[in-house]
Amino acid sequence: FWSVWPITKGCWVHDLNSDLTSLPFCEDSGLDELSTDGRALDGAVKYNMRKSLDLEHEGCYLQAGKKDCLQECGFNATAKTIFIIHGWTMSGMFESWMHKLVAAVMRRESEANVVVVDWIAMAQQLYPDAVNHTQNVGLDIAAMINWLQDEQQLPLEKVHLIGYSLGAHVAGYAGMYVRGTIGRITGLDPAGPMFEGVEEQRRLSPDDADFVDVLHTYTREALGVSIGIQQPIGDIDIYPNGGDVQPGCALGDVLAVAGNFMEVMKCEHERAVHLFVDSLMNKDHMSFAFQCTGPDRFKKGICLSCRKNRCNNIGYNTRKMRKRRNSKMYLKTRADTPFGGYHYQMKMHVFNRKEADHADPTFHVKLYGAHNDTANIFVDVHDGAVGLNLTNTFLVFTEDEIGDLLKIQLSWEGDSESWNSVWKNIKKTFWSWNTKPPKPVLEVRRIRVKAGETQKKFTFCAQDPGKTEISPGESVTFVKCRDGWEVKPRKR
Repeated sequence: FWSVWPITKGCWVHDLNSDLTSLPFCEDSGLDELSTDGRALDGAVKYNMRKSLDLEHEGCYLQAGKKDCLQECGFNATAKTIFIIHGWTMSGMFESWMHKLVAAVMRRESEANVVVVDWIAMAQQLYPDAVNHTQNVGLDIAAMINWLQDEQQLPLEKVHLIGYSLGAHVAGYAGMYVRGTIGRITGLDPAGPMFEGVEEQRRLSPDDADFVDVLHTYTREALGVSIGIQQPIGDIDIYPNGGDVQPGCALGDVLAVAGNFMEVMKCEHERAVHLFVDSLMNKDHMSFAFQCTGPDRFKKGICLSCRKNRCNNIGYNTRKMRKRRNSKMYLKTRADTPFGGYHYQMKMHVFNRKEADHADPTFHVKLYGAHNDTANIFVDVHDGAVGLNLTNTFLVFTEDEIGDLLKIQLSWEGDSESWNSVWKNIKKTFWSWNTKPPKPVLEVRRIRVKAGETQKKFTFCAQDPGKTEISPGESVTFVKCRDGWEVKPRKR
């Protein structure tokens, strides 16, 4: 598998199999050798400092020990310095995501030194061999940063390493070996195979920088391994859509565009990069992630609190919080850019009424807002069934901003409206010995709502106080009412 996974080819800089003597190095093409664990890298790691948004332009190469390069490249030690580190590749070329990420960083941070770490010569091998090079590449980056500290008094707190897949662990080694503490490392779906479960010194970890944030987008296991690492390995670990199935990356979605099964995996793994690019480009609506102990609790809508730093922006806008290891955070996203959406926690007490002991309702909600209305949204109940005579909590996600929520329509799907409901009805009919079961009736008096993005809380009561009961094929409308959230008195 690792030897045949295809990578989308790009055409941004030179193919490293070409004649290296023609590259625009400052003085000559021979780099100082860095001996690490007995092997010299022989200049195989290159530091391409971008000066133009025209990605066809070659850029300028920094070389440790060559002061002329700093002046020629226009290196500004007082500005931010951002290193972008690619992962494993089989093509010998930069992948297409690199173009988008570099352009987005340069537009957002126009004064920054944006440096692409090019280690394709060692990444373009079988995956286990590329893994074995990560420590040496990290050492090489650390040596470059140490030299910049010596020559330019580079402030480490302004250094940000962004590593994708295998490049995230390269960034971890660089942070471990550098003299001092790097300001920030961002891991974009750090690679899982050969890193899952190993000790901290052999992978990206919170000690590698003052702040380590990680986006996990492909933690689904196949053949005993996960392409992206599953375990939390940063100060903050964000799992969009549970870190599992990313919207827009389903087999049907990808095959319709690419016609290649391997592109499904690439879509989910690479989604971390595109979420990060989105965070650089779309400042108007920043995506929020919410702290939670696990994806199942988040899907139930339990974890939408921002109290005590329990929520954060994702991607470039993630805020450093008090040092707290492995804080897991979750959010749902749209299938395409802009990826940000809107989360609502809904609580409703479902009263069992006539003949409804075995009711297994399929609910939908439609949200009416000041700016827009949603379509019917399926209420995903993660305990398997709606609880009767219980308060049910669930998560509703909308892709578009609807403005202030004004009204909610709760619908109970009819017995013939979907295959799911048809099957439920067949089962009920079978167990009632072919007699038509009586029409079940449930009652919902109010729905309490908390908006994740604004943290506002509202209560919605039945628009018609005499219409609070609902049966299959029916709906009840709820409007804002004065009944506030019940607040328990604090114990002294």
